[in-house]
Amino acid sequence: MSASRRAAVVVLCGGRSAERLVSLVSARCVAEHLDPRRFKTRLVHIDADGAWAELAPGRLSAETPADLLSSPAALRRLRAGARALDPWRLLTALRAEDCVFPVLHGPLGEDGSLQGMLEMAGAAYAGCGVLGSAAGMDKEATKQLAAQAGLPQVPWAVARTPGEAGEAARRLGWPVFVKPARMGSSIGVAKARDRRGLAAALREALCYDDKALIEKAIPAREIECAVLGDPWAVAGDRLALKASVCGEIVPNAEFYDYGAKYLDPDGARLLAPAPIPAAAAARARAAALAAFRALDLYGLARVDFLLHRRTGALYFNEANTLPGFTPISMYPRLWRESGIPTKRLVETLIALALRRARARRRLSAEPGT
Repeated sequence: MSASRRAAVVVLCGGRSAERLVSLVSARCVAEHLDPRRFKTRLVHIDADGAWAELAPGRLSAETPADLLSSPAALRRLRAGARALDPWRLLTALRAEDCVFPVLHGPLGEDGSLQGMLEMAGAAYAGCGVLGSAAGMDKEATKQLAAQAGLPQVPWAVARTPGEAGEAARRLGWPVFVKPARMGSSIGVAKARDRRGLAAALREALCYDDKALIEKAIPAREIECAVLGDPWAVAGDRLALKASVCGEIVPNAEFYDYGAKYLDPDGARLLAPAPIPAAAAARARAAALAAFRALDLYGLARVDFLLHRRTGALYFNEANTLPGFTPISMYPRLWRESGIPTKRLVETLIALALRRARARRRLSAEPGT
């Protein structure tokens, strides 16, 4: 295929959320797995102030994941030679065979905001749509929809004030986890064992969102399952919905926090497949598919569960609609363990994006037709 006929893949990274550095590492991995014979990769960085710029070729791959996560100098080098872009002109100029691959974690990238812009521009894009992205990002909405679908969950509540948090903790019982309702990568998550700890945890969570999720802490193993595909495809379709083998996160600290995920190489062990009974793995895979459909997701998600250490009960925890794509991230690793290498995974997500875009272009915008 000639260079002029290659489909363009716009890999969006950075963003305006506290997860923007993780996004850079994910984007680096995605770009490295795009076949240059088939795709023309365009790396586009969104700065913390919302400015869009196309990175100079090779700039992102020249930085190590560790430097991208922790070195201000790496970010300065990344921006050197970048070309400012008008986002609307960029998106509306894309051809039908082109695709946007968002690798933006957290608010204003994973919560439906960006997806709405892409829909308005008529651009094909990888991942979940507006509703699924918003529902997956907002943990309160996630849990409400999961409850309607009959998925078991640990007791939870939402709080915006210390009084609401205190009442929730009294009702749920100590200890509790406190999380920003709309954030990922374990940013702002803390475990509280008493009122003093709860006050500190709530202050931290409300630095990132205006509401916090309060969850009953239980003795549990952290189980994850990756989902890929078109939930409306018929059986036998190569892009039909499927669930991966299950994985387990074994943190070396009390829970899997941001440092353990990205900064400490010894912060946790990621086990894939998870060493759990076959019946438990089957329940998790079935529940992951059910959650994917209940939240109106599309393309990809990593669905997380809690497996009670004593009773074996499985609880739905959350769905991540743009999970990490770093070299050590569980989503691509689970698919590698399931027989899909990362290169084919990226190409499958692009194929799914183009399929959905074609279907949406067939919809009528005229009444009575």
